[in-house]
Amino acid sequence: MADLAQIMVRLGELVRFHRRKAGLTQIQLADLAGVGKATVYDIEKGKATVQINNLFAVLTVMNIDVQFSGPLSAAFERWSAAQSSDK
Repeated sequence: MADLAQIMVRLGELVRFHRRKAGLTQIQLADLAGVGKATVYDIEKGKATVQINNLFAVLTVMNIDVQFSGPLSAAFERWSAAQSSDK
């Protein structure tokens, strides 16, 4: 698996690509996401110190979905469905 630095660089490239295709400046994206321009800059530069709530705000504005997976993903989904049906 890639380390955090590699993941953040790739994520930053993805955000930059989407932002540019949307015709937005970093300031415009920051305003839409309710974060500071420095946050967008840091995400696009791949900094690992970005607060997760700010990262998710930017991803949401750009319609970028995050998917989690792991060796127990299928088992978790079954467990989660069972928990939801018990409520």
